[in-house]
Parts: sequence; C-alpha cells; structure tokens
Amino acid sequence: MTSDDAPGPASADPRRRIPRTDRLLALPAVAAAAASMGERVVRGVVRAAQDDARAGRIGPEDVEARVLAALGSAAPSSMRPVLNATGVIVHTNLGRAPLSGAARTALADAAGYADVEFDLATGARSRRGAGARAALLAACPEAEDALVVNNGAAALLLATTALVGTGEALLSRGEMIEIGAGFRLTDLMESAGARIREVGTTNRTHREDYARAIGPGTRAILRIHASNYVVRGFTAAVPLPELRTLADESGLALVADLGSGLLHPDPALPDEPDAATALREGADVVITSGDKLLGGPQAGILLGRADAIARLARHPMARAVRADKLALAALEATLTGPEPPVLAALHTDPEALRARTERVARRLAERLAARADGKRAETVSVVPHDGRVGGGGGAEVPLPGWALSLPGALAAPLRTGTPAVVGTVRDGACLLDLRCVPEGEEDALLDAIATAVDAVTADDGVSGEGGR
Repeated sequence: MTSDDAPGPASADPRRRIPRTDRLLALPAVAAAAASMGERVVRGVVRAAQDDARAGRIGPEDVEARVLAALGSAAPSSMRPVLNATGVIVHTNLGRAPLSGAARTALADAAGYADVEFDLATGARSRRGAGARAALLAACPEAEDALVVNNGAAALLLATTALVGTGEALLSRGEMIEIGAGFRLTDLMESAGARIREVGTTNRTHREDYARAIGPGTRAILRIHASNYVVRGFTAAVPLPELRTLADESGLALVADLGSGLLHPDPALPDEPDAATALREGADVVITSGDKLLGGPQAGILLGRADAIARLARHPMARAVRADKLALAALEATLTGPEPPVLAALHTDPEALRARTERVARRLAERLAARADGKRAETVSVVPHDGRVGGGGGAEVPLPGWALSLPGALAAPLRTGTPAVVGTVRDGACLLDLRCVPEGEEDALLDAIATAVDAVTADDGVSGEGGR
C-alpha cells in the first residue's frame, strides 16, 4: 500500500506521513517545472523522493524539500554548457562554433511555428529556407544559387550522388582525406555508388595526371581541401582555373569541397581557401560548413552555378538531407548579424588577450589568497599559449596568445564542476586560455576555479602550490 492509495488514519508507520503525489504536483514550483520539463520527468522526481522516504533514507517531512531541490537543479537536457578554455576555437568535441546572440534569438523564435515554407502575404507554399538562401547569396555574390543541407558530409554525398552517380570522379591522392573517428570521405562517396579514380601522387599531382585519367565514365573532377593536415616540401597541385579548362574540354563537373567555412579570404589564415575565390576560379559547386569558420549552426552549404545547384535541389536525396528550420534560422542570423564569436576569437589581438589574462590572474590570486585561511595559496601565472582554429581549419596555424597556468590537479574538478571548464593539461599544468571564454563569463570562471581549488585541497588535506 502506498501513500497515494490510502492516506488512512494517523499511524505509527512514518510512511503514512509521506506527501501524496497529487499534493506535490500541485505545488506552484512543481507545476511550473512540469510545464517546462514535462509531467513524466517531474513525476519521476516526485516518485524518487517518495521512494527515498519509504526506504528511510530521508524523513517524510523532507520529501517536499527534496523534490524542490531536485527540480531546481534539473535540466531539460543532459547536455551541459561548457566554458571552452582550450584555445581551440572550432572545438568539435565541444560543439564547434558557438552561436552569436542574434543566432540564438533567431533559433528561439523559430522553435515554435514559423513560416519556413509558407508565404504569409499570399497564403501559398514558398521555397524552404528562402531567407537563409538570400543571406548566403548576399554574403557571397559570386554564387548564382545556394542550397543548405544538414552538414558538410551530407553536402558532399548529395553532390556526388547527383553529379557523379555511378560514374567516376577524379581525385588527387593527396586529397584522399580521413577526418575524426576514422571517417573517410572516399568511403562516403563510394557509398553513393560513385567510383573514385585516384590521380597523381601524395605530394605532387599535375594537369596531365587528370587528363590521362579521363574516360567515358568520368563525370566530375573533385578538389578536396586537405583541411586537417599539411603536405610540405616537394609538392605540386593543379590550380582550379586549369581544372576548369580541363573540365570544360571533357564536359565534366568541377566540385570544390573547402570544408572550413570561409566565404572570403581572411588575412589571419592566408592559406585557407574560400568560397568566393573558388567560384571565381571556375568551380561549379563549392561545399563548405556552417559550424566552422562561418561561425553558425551545423549545416552543409552548397554554392555555385544556378544549373548545378538546381540539379542538386531536384535530386530525391535533397529531401533526406535538408536542413531543419532551426539551422536555417540560425544560419540566416549568423550571416546578417554582427561578427560571430568564432571570428571574434580568430581575430583576437594577442596583446589584448595578454592584458585580459593578466587581469583575470590578478583577480584570481586575490580571491585565492583571501580563501587560503593562513595556508599557502595556489600560485597563478600567465604563460604564452598558442590557440588553434580547430575543426579541420587552419591546420598547423598557431594563434599566438596567453593562458592562465594552474596545477594540473585542477583539470578534473574544473571539467566536472558547474560551470564545466575545459582547459589543456600540459607538462603537469592546467592551462586556461581565455580566447574563447566570453568576457561576461569571467566571474563564473573565477568561481569555478575557486571551487576546484577547494575540492583539491579537501582531497589532499593540504594546499597545493602552482607548478606542481
């Protein structure tokens, strides 16, 4: 018999004093939580507290407080926000590009009903994602048309399926790329039925290599940017204008997969290819990502000639890989809004970063000294630290900067604290690079470090010293 079934008369059994489920669900704070998290989740929290009381782990009078505390700390998703103090701007394991304020607002606005495929003026169906398409064409006028799908791999798969089919595509051996988790782009393309014809060598590929490989079944020439590695030394590659001439002579499509997301050249990354240049140099279709250097949501972006993009959009696979309304809204806002966080981090002045890091170090040292209670406080220092683009962009390009240097023992409690702080452990030190930490989060970062120091001190029974 449970407290819900029969409240009954007063009894010596304390379980009869456990609050009923309906009374707990009627509490204003619990009702509000049910509206935001869902009644099933909230009932689960209530049931867990009641079970603890029935088992004697808490008293019946503590059930209500346990429910309120649990709901106060509960989140609708298991995914936790993180302060990225690694210095890696496009950190794949941390969700790649953080969205701008404008993109977050657009995403929230689109979360309900939205005119994603509806013309409010006429009441008729409209082209899906028209706003995002218009924003892309305005941002990259070199493109005649644009199409957005759910990620970069989907964009390459669609282009291969629609333009190559079961035919053959030529690809330099130096561009046969494997990215994270053992994912090979050639495997992806071959899964669509296309045959990949390797040309040239790992370090040197010439125009004649492509010309000799063209046969009756050849449908396209692929140029894939080796975004996560660099081949140096005795090297050669065929420029896109020469590939364009060769493609025209044989009636082939020319597809350039750039990966990293630059629409235009960026002085900070002089060797990184960009969509505008690739289109001017003759690519029929350029593929890039939305959540890398573009600084937007996960998306695969296809830019190019109107006839080529129309061919992709008409293919049945386009329906299977299309972007959802949230990605379209966030992408449009990224393109039309202020500079996104990714580009702000990329263009951070090293001396400004040093001054900011030293200011935070002073604040941290003062806080730790005040909490030391007569014991030696942690030593805080500022050390040189190169940031990185990450996400397969700007391979081996250092971004000069600075970082807080703390004892390595703090890395784990920082990762598991609230907020979670992810830094870099190197040579026994925990390095916190502020390049990607918003200035408005500095107080939260300081609180997290102080809490981590307390946890390590409590575990060790002594106060640590910097550099250990």
